[in-house]
Amino acid sequence: MARTYDHPGENAAQDPIRLLAIRDTPLSVDEVFAAVGDAAAGGTALFVGTVRNHDGGADVDALGYSCHPTAEAEMRRVAEKVVAEYPVRALAAVHRVGDLEVGDLAVVVAVSCPHRGEAFEACRKLIDDLKHEVPIWKHQKFSDGTEEWVGAC
Repeated sequence: MARTYDHPGENAAQDPIRLLAIRDTPLSVDEVFAAVGDAAAGGTALFVGTVRNHDGGADVDALGYSCHPTAEAEMRRVAEKVVAEYPVRALAAVHRVGDLEVGDLAVVVAVSCPHRGEAFEACRKLIDDLKHEVPIWKHQKFSDGTEEWVGAC
């Protein structure tokens, strides 16, 4: 449960979920960071997930993400859970779908809270729960010609 503080600015914002989206276009760190700006926040934590060039000892050439039609609703459910647990001033999360190349941004999440520790914890909870609970799947293509599907749920 979110803590209550003496100063109203330290308590959770009325509508802290500022941006949630699944997109087939390139993601913007600046957009996500701007979405969580809040005068009462003393800490903002941001996580950027990128496509790396390897996985499990194999070279990755490219990958694609796809999602279930309920994915955005599940993102909202996860975000609401984080907001209920931490004194979140603002929260944003965007995930990419479609074909991506090594170095592309796959996911960007950010959380602002009154204090840095809470921001770090809330951001970690957000990305971990998104990865484990939102139905987004990764199709990896390896340099040796093999492929692999990785389920997020």
